[in-house]
Amino acid sequence: MFEYRPDGLAAGRPVVVALHGCTQNATGYGQGSGWAELAQRAGFTLVLPQQQQANNISQCFNWFSSGDITRGRGEAESIAQMTRWAIADSGADPKRVYVTGLSAGGGMTAAMLATYPDLFAGGGVVAGLPYGCATSMVDAYSCMYPGKDLTPAQWAAKVRAASSYQGPWPTVSIWQGSADYTVAPANQRELMEQWTAVQDVPATPSATDTVAGYPHAVYRDGSGRTVVETYTITGMGHGQPVDPGTGAGQCGQAGAYLLDVNLCAAARMTGSWGF
Repeated sequence: MFEYRPDGLAAGRPVVVALHGCTQNATGYGQGSGWAELAQRAGFTLVLPQQQQANNISQCFNWFSSGDITRGRGEAESIAQMTRWAIADSGADPKRVYVTGLSAGGGMTAAMLATYPDLFAGGGVVAGLPYGCATSMVDAYSCMYPGKDLTPAQWAAKVRAASSYQGPWPTVSIWQGSADYTVAPANQRELMEQWTAVQDVPATPSATDTVAGYPHAVYRDGSGRTVVETYTITGMGHGQPVDPGTGAGQCGQAGAYLLDVNLCAAARMTGSWGF
C-alpha cells in the first residue's frame, strides 16, 4: 500500500481508500483520478493499495475470486488491514472512512462495502460490478458484458450474506459511462438495485437532475438521507471521469482510462461525503 497524508493533517479527519483499475498502478491512479490533490485540498488521508502481478497478470483486483471477496480472506482482508492501519496511523475518525475504485477496483469496492460494511461509511463504484456477480474468471467476462440480470432481492441477499452486519449500511455512489463496452452500462442498474434493496428503499429515484449536463439520480431513505446515487456519463467509454484544472470541483489528469468529461468523480464524491 501507499499512504498519502498531508502535512499537518489534524486528527479526526477522514480516510479514503482508492483502488486502481486493471493495467494501472496505485500511484498513477491516485494522481490521475484526482484523489491525491483532493487529499491535500480537502484534508484527508489517502490509502492506495497496489495489486501485484503475482496475484493477477493484468494487475486487476480479483473482484471475481471467492477467496478474495470473502470477509477475513484474501485481498478483501488485506485491504481491510491497510484501512485499519491508516486509521490508526493518522488518528482518523473511524466513522468517516470511504472506499472507491475504477473497473476491477470498482468491483472490489463493492466487495469491500459488502464484506466490511462496519468499516466503511460509504463508497464510490466507477465502471464497476455488483457484489457477487462472478465467482470465477470465466464467470467474470459475462458479468462485465453483457451483464447479469438478477432481482434486487437476489442481489441484496448476496450482500447480506457477506457478513453478520445489520446496518446502518454504507452509502453508495455509482458512476458509469453510457458508451462503455468493457463493463456494460447494465451493471449500473444492477448495482443500484443491489444497494437500494440492501438499504430497503425503492429502486425508483427520489429525485433526478443533471450535473455538468449528465443524468444524476438520488435514492433517499425515510429520513431524507441520500443512500444511493447514480451518475450516467453520456457518451463516455470505460474509465474514470476527470476534469483537469484548478477551479472549484475540478481535479484529475486525463490519460488511459482517465477521461476528461468536464466532471471529476472524485470531487463529487468528497462533496457528497461532507469533506
